[in-house]
Amino acid sequence: MRFLYLGDIMGELGVQTVTQLLPEIKKQYSPDFIIAQAENVTNGKGISIRDFRILQELGIDFCTGGNWTFNIDEIYELLNDPSEPIIRPANYPSGTVGRGYKYLKISNGDILIISIIGKIVGKDSDLLLDNPLLSVDNIIDQEQAHPKIATIVNFHGDYSSEKVVIGHYLDGRVTAVLGDHWHVPSSDYRILPKGTAHVSDVGMNGALNSSLGVKLNIIIDRWKNNIKSRNVLEKDGPTQFNAIYVDFEPKTGLAQTIDRIQIYTK
Repeated sequence: MRFLYLGDIMGELGVQTVTQLLPEIKKQYSPDFIIAQAENVTNGKGISIRDFRILQELGIDFCTGGNWTFNIDEIYELLNDPSEPIIRPANYPSGTVGRGYKYLKISNGDILIISIIGKIVGKDSDLLLDNPLLSVDNIIDQEQAHPKIATIVNFHGDYSSEKVVIGHYLDGRVTAVLGDHWHVPSSDYRILPKGTAHVSDVGMNGALNSSLGVKLNIIIDRWKNNIKSRNVLEKDGPTQFNAIYVDFEPKTGLAQTIDRIQIYTK
């Protein structure tokens, strides 16, 4: 079986890029299901219910989360609903709105999808987060008796060391550990020794000539001249599409192949 994981869909241009390219990619790769990182969909910060439904209409079956997932309050009811295929990172403190893992049910069986956030992530660097390794252990142990054909872990983090370590920590226990949040694709995608697919960062979907989706002149002025300014998303110009596809064996839940899809548009 095969699935696609789409990197961070960044704002309006990210949605346009996915809308343009995903139909042909689905024809070419014939995925059994598609997952996307959706914390940056609506104006770069969070996701609205409307935009979530648009992604579903495009054929995205499940959305993972990150530190911006909570930015738009209306999504909270969907995060809490076990039947809605969208999650936030599981290792936020007890009492945080939403669920950090859910099941995606397809005709072949159930897929457990878990989102975990790293200990140092942008504006949330001072939050008292639960330990990522212990959190994912608890979920895997708790759901051990639930029949499943795959377990997919999204790791949303800043540190490459954390991303590499959690991949090896979960090697042989899950189908894939797929990192994001950098918005810059890494080339270290591979099958780890015990059969888990891993990549440090999938990359983003959106503006190519930008700073992680933000207009370059905004970031350059801020950096060079110490100017305080708001991020303004780039909405024009060439785009990038970044995704990972993984083939796995449903009987073992382990990966067989992993590869990258990277497309630039003019």
